[in-house]
Amino acid sequence: MRDYLATLMERGEVLVVEREVDPAHELAAVTQAVQKTSNKTLLFKNVAGTDLAVLTNIYGSRERLAEILGIAPGEFCQRWSQLMSQGGDAAGPLKQSVATPDDLVDCLLSDLPLITYCADDAGPYFTSALFLARDPETGVPNTSFHRSQYISDNELRARLAPTHHLTIYHELAEAKGEYLEAAMLIGPPPEVFLAAAAPVPYEDDELEVAARLAGKPLAMRPCKHIDLEVPASTEVVIEGRFLPNERRPEGPFGEFMGYTIPVGDNAVFEVLGVTRRPDAVFHSILSGSSEEVLTLELSVAAKVYERVSNVLPGIVDVACLPFVFHTVVKIKQQYEGHARKVLLAVIGSEPTWAKMVTVVDEDVDIYDLNDVMWAQLTRSRPDKDVIIIPDTPTFYRDPHKDHWGRICTDATKPFDRRDEFERKRIKEAEDIDLADYLE
Repeated sequence: MRDYLATLMERGEVLVVEREVDPAHELAAVTQAVQKTSNKTLLFKNVAGTDLAVLTNIYGSRERLAEILGIAPGEFCQRWSQLMSQGGDAAGPLKQSVATPDDLVDCLLSDLPLITYCADDAGPYFTSALFLARDPETGVPNTSFHRSQYISDNELRARLAPTHHLTIYHELAEAKGEYLEAAMLIGPPPEVFLAAAAPVPYEDDELEVAARLAGKPLAMRPCKHIDLEVPASTEVVIEGRFLPNERRPEGPFGEFMGYTIPVGDNAVFEVLGVTRRPDAVFHSILSGSSEEVLTLELSVAAKVYERVSNVLPGIVDVACLPFVFHTVVKIKQQYEGHARKVLLAVIGSEPTWAKMVTVVDEDVDIYDLNDVMWAQLTRSRPDKDVIIIPDTPTFYRDPHKDHWGRICTDATKPFDRRDEFERKRIKEAEDIDLADYLE
């Protein structure tokens, strides 16, 4: 992560805050203000109560994520599909064990930046940490994001979503009355961060997926307190274990949808030790910001692209904009009714997030919501091209059914009149260099 940070610093794409900043609310307020203006990466060098610098918004743009992967911003779905079908570029062993670095520093949780983000949050939270754990039955490791509330130097309380692999691991372990060992990774290699957010099948090793993304083996070091290996270059590692059959109050917390989630009984993580690099950079994510939501959007888009492409032709690309609940699919029309089949296929392939689905032609920029809306407003009839599916659940945590129901829009050209809907163009526009005309 620090290598990519250095690249951004050299290009002048990092805003550096030298003055002291309070981790309780002030840091989050500055982060939000930057994301609303420039969306640049932000580095706080002087955070009260800790010696560590705090880095945020490093993964907050599609362009930066694409650069890490060495692809164009609109190629994520295709690259992910290729990775999962062909096994990626790395040859030979995908993980390489190395010795524990001599300069690792032991510390307490309270030595780390304890950041309180939203006005109604119960207290400090760790928002960027990836939990690394192994399936108790198969030994396959998994990485996933889960918010964790700071209680003390020895205890965190983590929100484990019901469908996540870590939740399944925890339940398998506690069914036997056993602890589940896990490591929290703060500031792992970028490829590990991306693999944790991506739609990796249950039986696959996400660390090997990260190595495929990087195109080289992933260096792993042993933990000090638990029987796990972690990516060696990770900035901060929190080692511990989930207590079996124990749930304690966690929250409230300002979540990704923009609302405060009330107190609920959630998993208890016993902290056994914390290690960090001597000059560690602490990665923080403002919940609901582009740095959090974008990775979720990419994950859902890649999953939809792969699943729908397996059953229907002509799928060009998928995006989730302006929020993860809206899936936009770009297609090359093959026959009349093609778009409607795609709409239904998306609903079938993504039961949780596809609350709204829009299908457009290949001449539409699906990463520009104005262009998507243009297609809706000029190519679809509300009384004919919109399908409403009532009383159908979507988001899994929805006791009041606020997210029930689906709306699907065919915003493609009428198949038998496609020539009438060709976009106008200005001749030679692609060849104009404004430097030849403006001084």
